[in-house]
Amino acid sequence: MLDLQRLRALHAVSVHGTVGAAATALGYTSSAVSQQIAKLERETRTVLLEREGRGVRLTDEAHQLVGAARELLAIVERAETELEERRGVPAGRLTVAAFASAARGLLPGVLADLARRHPALDARLSEVDPHLSVDLVAKGAVDLAVAHDWDIAPLPAPAGVEQATIGDDLCDLLVPAGHPFAGRAAVRRSELGGERWICQPPGRVCHDWLLRTLRAAGHEPDVVHQADENPTLVALVAAGLGVALIPRLGRGPLPEGVVEVPLDPVPVRHLYALWRAGAARRPAIAETVRTLREHWPAVSAHAPRTTA
Repeated sequence: MLDLQRLRALHAVSVHGTVGAAATALGYTSSAVSQQIAKLERETRTVLLEREGRGVRLTDEAHQLVGAARELLAIVERAETELEERRGVPAGRLTVAAFASAARGLLPGVLADLARRHPALDARLSEVDPHLSVDLVAKGAVDLAVAHDWDIAPLPAPAGVEQATIGDDLCDLLVPAGHPFAGRAAVRRSELGGERWICQPPGRVCHDWLLRTLRAAGHEPDVVHQADENPTLVALVAAGLGVALIPRLGRGPLPEGVVEVPLDPVPVRHLYALWRAGAARRPAIAETVRTLREHWPAVSAHAPRTTA
């Protein structure tokens, strides 16, 4: 008889692409995941993973097992949902994926609140890019995702995934203190041509939004510095190396040498909670979404406007 935990490990490797990423998602060590799959190979007398460069590749037989694992895990999820629904109390493990600034600015308070009010609920957070997190929800790799999109770059939700709005996060132009925009009450998007831009790397939602926004205003952006984390982007602005458009959520106090200037119109990104269709019946999902919405007014639009 096939072991469900071993099938879960194989399924996680299929979804996340590597043994290490699967281990992180499952809360195991890479060694533990490798051992689970090795045992599954012995049980099935089948090679499931093959080395490919520095990573691994699933064999055809592994893909067949992954399909079966997906069906079995869905059955288990339905059973767990029905039991939790009957109890009417949030309980069990809940895996949450969130993008970086939400993981920093919103989720700590939400998770602490859930832990205090619902001790039987084991909520676990992973920081994941918005587009990837939605896919992880659709594949059943995480229970709930906190993702975002922008006013001109909507985030598509695949079939079988439901969503609820958490709130809107505003974005400001950050410039060095000596910049001509530093004393302005507001700057229009049409005035942004010719600037040296600091932003996240290509493929990130914020990077794509910046390019679309400036091109829509008739400007080809000159991106001179790229970094993943907003604090790094702010530090580069503080050093006088360019300007940046950075959302308020999770931004923290601005350092000396950085001035926040509102754009006209103000860029907005929309935050959502996403889960698999039907999972909202699970009290843990419903309570987490409610708590996200409850905490949002306290953290939105409140990034300090003075220097630290």
